[in-house]
Amino acid sequence: MIGTIFNVSMILIGSIIGRFLHKGMKPEFQKILTQGLGLAAMVIGINAVVQHMPKSHYPVLFIVSLAIGGLLGQWIDLQSRFDKLVGKFSGGNLAEGLATVILLYCIGSLSILGPIEAALKHDYTFLFTNGMLDGITSIVLASTFGLGIAFAAVAVLLWQGSIYMIALFFQGALNTNMINELTIVGGILILASGLGLLEIKKISVLNLLPSLAVPLILIFLLSLF
Repeated sequence: MIGTIFNVSMILIGSIIGRFLHKGMKPEFQKILTQGLGLAAMVIGINAVVQHMPKSHYPVLFIVSLAIGGLLGQWIDLQSRFDKLVGKFSGGNLAEGLATVILLYCIGSLSILGPIEAALKHDYTFLFTNGMLDGITSIVLASTFGLGIAFAAVAVLLWQGSIYMIALFFQGALNTNMINELTIVGGILILASGLGLLEIKKISVLNLLPSLAVPLILIFLLSLF
């Protein structure tokens, strides 16, 4: 839980800093911060793929995972549902801003993969990276919505804590191949997020999120034969 505690702490610290930026951050500063976040996400994603691809025993599984997961996500239309939900809270008061930031913090590859990596491999890289990203985001959002944004830290703690405990509980059923393939797919999604932040290519990352479950299911099924 060290990584999750760090993540939550960064949200709190970022919210406190942002609270003192009463008039909000200038657009040019928001732009450079977003570009920095995009570059960081791309580096993390590429690093995950490069490190784990040579260890893969199923070299085409990530392609199958992205295809199946993408089709499922598109069928459910996660991206549109998320965009509509965020649109409902696009006003300027605290309640609306808080609802939006909770969604932004919890629905993301780093926030999902991070607790799994921490529980199974004691690797906190994703959570530490996510904490830095969320901390910077908190500064920007709290400068607009106020200190109340800090309450989003509670949702992050419950969300990541739940994933961490689930991963611990089922760790006997999760093998190295599953985690390796999961990390490859997750790295690709993180890279896709970075491309979107840098405005290079807008990718419906949320519609691809079901891809994370495909390697686990397929490898489990293969192990039965």
